[in-house]
Amino acid sequence: MPWPLRWSARILTVLLALALVLAGVLVHTVRQSFPQLEGTLRLPGLTGNVEIYRDKNGIPHIYAGNSEDLFMAQGFVHAQDRFWEMDFRRHVTAGRLSELFGTATLDNDKAIRTMGWRRVAEQELTELTERTKRYLDAYAKGVNAWLAANPNASDRSLEYSVLKVQNGGYTPEPWTPLDSVSWLKAMAWDLRSNLEDEIDRALALTKLPPERVEQLYPGYPYDRHDPIVTVGAVVKEVYDQRADPRPPREERTGARVLAQAAQALKAVPSTMSTAERDGIGSNSWVVSGDHTVSGKPLLANDPHLSAQMPSVWYQTGLHCRELSDACSYDVTGFSFSGVPGVVIGHTDKIAWGFTNLGPDVADLFLEKVDGDTYLYRGERVPLEVRQEKIEVAGGRPVTITVRATRHGPLVNEVMGAVKPSGEANAVALSWTALTPGRTADAIFALNEAGDWNEFRAAAALFDVPAQNLVYADTSGTIGYQAPGRIPVRENGDGTVPVPGWTGEYDWKTAPIPYDQLPSVRNPAEGYIVTANNAVIDPSRYAPLLTKDWSYGFRSQRILDRLKEEIGKGKLDAAAMSRIQQDDHNGLAATLVPALMEVSLAGPSAQARQLLDGWDGSQGLDSAPAAYFNAVWRHLLRLTFHDELPEAARPSGGDRWYEVVGRLLNSPGDPFWDDVTTEERVEERDDILRQALASAYRELTELLGDDVKAWRWGDLHRLTLTHQTLGTSGIGPIESLFNRGPLAVAGNKDAVNATGWNVLEDYAITSVPSMRMVLDLSDLDKSQWINLTGASGHAFHDNYWDQAAVWARGELLPMRSKPESVKKAAAHTLKLTP
Repeated sequence: MPWPLRWSARILTVLLALALVLAGVLVHTVRQSFPQLEGTLRLPGLTGNVEIYRDKNGIPHIYAGNSEDLFMAQGFVHAQDRFWEMDFRRHVTAGRLSELFGTATLDNDKAIRTMGWRRVAEQELTELTERTKRYLDAYAKGVNAWLAANPNASDRSLEYSVLKVQNGGYTPEPWTPLDSVSWLKAMAWDLRSNLEDEIDRALALTKLPPERVEQLYPGYPYDRHDPIVTVGAVVKEVYDQRADPRPPREERTGARVLAQAAQALKAVPSTMSTAERDGIGSNSWVVSGDHTVSGKPLLANDPHLSAQMPSVWYQTGLHCRELSDACSYDVTGFSFSGVPGVVIGHTDKIAWGFTNLGPDVADLFLEKVDGDTYLYRGERVPLEVRQEKIEVAGGRPVTITVRATRHGPLVNEVMGAVKPSGEANAVALSWTALTPGRTADAIFALNEAGDWNEFRAAAALFDVPAQNLVYADTSGTIGYQAPGRIPVRENGDGTVPVPGWTGEYDWKTAPIPYDQLPSVRNPAEGYIVTANNAVIDPSRYAPLLTKDWSYGFRSQRILDRLKEEIGKGKLDAAAMSRIQQDDHNGLAATLVPALMEVSLAGPSAQARQLLDGWDGSQGLDSAPAAYFNAVWRHLLRLTFHDELPEAARPSGGDRWYEVVGRLLNSPGDPFWDDVTTEERVEERDDILRQALASAYRELTELLGDDVKAWRWGDLHRLTLTHQTLGTSGIGPIESLFNRGPLAVAGNKDAVNATGWNVLEDYAITSVPSMRMVLDLSDLDKSQWINLTGASGHAFHDNYWDQAAVWARGELLPMRSKPESVKKAAAHTLKLTP
């Protein structure tokens, strides 16, 4: 058959299939995959009965008599609600997306196979404790029991029915412990640190002199924004919060292959973060009982991740009926489907929250490759070489050759081979997550910790991703711990790619010892705030964590709000929630005065009056917020696009707050000049004036001529997009799985961090993916919310029932006591052996 007719037949087939789906078949197909929530089900492999209570939001609490039964039931429940998500994730981490989607995802698979996530996870699995292996096995048995009971595509979820049109031969494999461990690599990748900054710096250096590139990466403003830890130092190889600081340690290109490396890294699919990653962060803080109404600590946490459908989180409670050596878990919190245990939450005695610590755990090494060798310390050394075969749905398998130096895989070769030359012609990636670790052990240890010492012992196992951990317990203790495998460099600071052939920038064998990482228990001020800001001032701490922190606008705002609330009296959970919803723009106080001083005429002058007296708040109805953010978008474009390569252009975020804030004090700085206008040299006020006018023109087109009727919520909107089929490009399919849009307050580096990309538009790309406020006086009074809902089944009542509540800034009860869980139960399911 000639190819035009063949493609016409295929298109007709797809259209007919869609017509069937959108007709009466849809209802039957959708409902057939909804899980059984009532009655009794037999689960082969259980040793005793298990009860699962779900409230009206579908959040399950599981009760079992031993730990293996508990985690087996968790695997079953995760599969009931989220198996498509689990199956997709394991294909991501194994570099096997093309088995599902064909050639469209081939670059993604090449990138993952090159880094070898699953190969590392295989090694990691062998090093875990026997207990952890038993729990992973039990979890896998639960998932596979569900799979065995749901053999048909329509039994599993609507996604499989749609996939069957394109890839009718696909059948999911049984779940394995390796599938769970591999997911931790994806989590580590999305929460890595400054790798993109490293590339962007190097690419910027191909266009600009070093002193001008340095302007784009200013140092952390320790004089204005406090770090997390303000006391202590390393003494006798141990961090001591009571110690006085010692003096700090003093430490002091190939454009084409770097561009290829940048392409390769972008090809890695993001499971938790957005493509530009600027909106990825988190807030968490803990307040001691000295400042609370109850006299016991309060803890708040809201991780900022990509906005996706369903949410990356899954709320659950895992409860042993009686705590004993055989069953030691009573934990409630947020889990990942595909991974047993709870990642963030509380036991019956302690609570913890995470934010991304963001240490520099990945470096790019420029290499001199010739044939199958590379140069190292004056000698030619053989490359490590392996073949990776990628199966492709609807096509032939593709085999790639992965090559690596002592510094790691050559990531630039994913996007095409490089020609040997006398200069650097390859880029190797060193990343701590490519070494086996014990993060899976850490999750189970955290889930049964009962005091500060047990918590710290569990945190010591948390290798990657390195996180800021805040802590509170029912006895009144609060604390902070920085865990993670953080490399020690022979030389350099990790801010730019370095020559690999000299050996002088290699990592030392051992990372920073855990006992030297910053840790604080019961600080004098009675609170600890983390928001991806600097952990500690380098004047008191010698080991290099990173030089690329978030710049502290969110953390300082939280600190200021806490002090304000404490000044009024004791805090309660409602006060913690109000701080989570703070939508203040941290740049407004700096930029608005400069904008108001610019001479301006015409209709844009009327729009500028919106900013006169504006307090920086960014609520849904705010006209000033709409105009200010439009001005900011155009200001960045006008200032930097003419000189920076595309990959290094600003997408917004607090680094650019700091850059522009400093440039405002230099009206004649070269960055203000538009190099594309040869007849004149622009200065600061010229660019500010253009930004004000351009923003006015854009918003007039988008929102109308009445400037006072402009609303930030009409621009700043969230569409919950299904991570796979939601971007298919086929409208009817996308409408099956996507939801929204929702108007949401906040901004990229407000405390209510609803991120957007100035390079694109005002649509929300990253969000507080969940929120929780834990009350250690009575954990049953704690509250939480998820971005979407418990279910991954489109059209299920719990598919996105929490989204509107989340958008309003409200929280749901976070029940954990048996009596309140059972009282709130809308469904009860009993699992029997």
